[in-house]
Amino acid sequence: MRYGMFLRGALGVLLAASGVGCDKWEEEVLDPEQQEQGFIMLEEVAQLLSAVPLEREQMQEVQEAAGTSAGNGYDEEYRMRDLFTAPGCGVGEEASTKAHKYSRPLRDLLREAVLGRSGTKAAEGEAEAWLDSLAVSDVQIYWPGSDTWDGHSLPVITYDPGAGAARNEGYELLPDGSVRKVMVDEQMSLERPVWVVNRNTDADYKSLEMLRREDPSWGSGGGDILVGPTKADGDVRTLVVRSLKALRQYDSWFAGASEFWLKIGSIEKFKATSEADIRQYDPTVTDFMIVVRRNQLEQEVPLNAVLVSEWTPQLSASAFMMVEDDGGTRTTWKASTTVKYNSKSYGIELEIPLNSRDDIVWRGSLSYGFIEKNNGLPIRLGDVELVLELI
Repeated sequence: MRYGMFLRGALGVLLAASGVGCDKWEEEVLDPEQQEQGFIMLEEVAQLLSAVPLEREQMQEVQEAAGTSAGNGYDEEYRMRDLFTAPGCGVGEEASTKAHKYSRPLRDLLREAVLGRSGTKAAEGEAEAWLDSLAVSDVQIYWPGSDTWDGHSLPVITYDPGAGAARNEGYELLPDGSVRKVMVDEQMSLERPVWVVNRNTDADYKSLEMLRREDPSWGSGGGDILVGPTKADGDVRTLVVRSLKALRQYDSWFAGASEFWLKIGSIEKFKATSEADIRQYDPTVTDFMIVVRRNQLEQEVPLNAVLVSEWTPQLSASAFMMVEDDGGTRTTWKASTTVKYNSKSYGIELEIPLNSRDDIVWRGSLSYGFIEKNNGLPIRLGDVELVLELI
């Protein structure tokens, strides 16, 4: 079914009524394979949002969802799958719907806008199929600075054009109900409400904040150690990452926050008494995601997360990698962790997972001596500063 072409026709009428020209949009034709899959184009969704009569209630709904997502350790984002199934819910929130809070949730406006122009039964079926595709897609509304909304200003709506662009066309909603085209950049998003239609990349992963909530032993963060120091022998120490500071952005502002993954390969509780013992140990990989929002650039973000819970003196070095997640196919970094026995060093191989399009911030070997020398001090690894501490 040609969902995209149907939506163009329906929105052409809506946008014309709003005083916005859309000749360029009507001329675009989706690839046949994308049409069959009900492929959702970001520009389509941005135009649809700009064509519905947004009011304070819908603005509050999006703000609440974006704020909840940020509070749960994600970006200021409102996924379409939450918008349709649990209005007002952010990423990481229980799916119990908040629809009762809103007399007209945003999903109702979108459905009315699309279905109201269908005309025939066949067209209505195509419209329903397109809405169903949107509701299960990875599309979302990203609202940078949602917590500073003045409570009445309407948004400028744009979408991620890709290719690292810094500016893009957007649609300014005016108080009289009309819409006008404007150019949107990051500076505008700092001065007024801007909704960016982009794709979600982090909701399928548990943020550090969510991991804390699920397991009480992880503590509350903000100064607490997630997992307490080991009670084993006195020469065993715990490696903690106290904080992270991102020194640059890795993606276009249209894509939102940076998702950093910290990955360390090591051998817990390593205490070999013979060379045969060494072969009995299997290395482990600890990894977790930290979302650094754009307004947190060059700010120290407290983490207080354990990287290696029981680091013994025989563990000379661990393999460490930081990446900024950009997706792609799954691959691995073949590395090694180093242990000592009887004054000899042995490398134990391991594989640390990453994605083919990830930006590698830093990877290499973190030795016990290097960490101890810089214990509790900022260490620059690539364009990120970490504070590591051996406890």
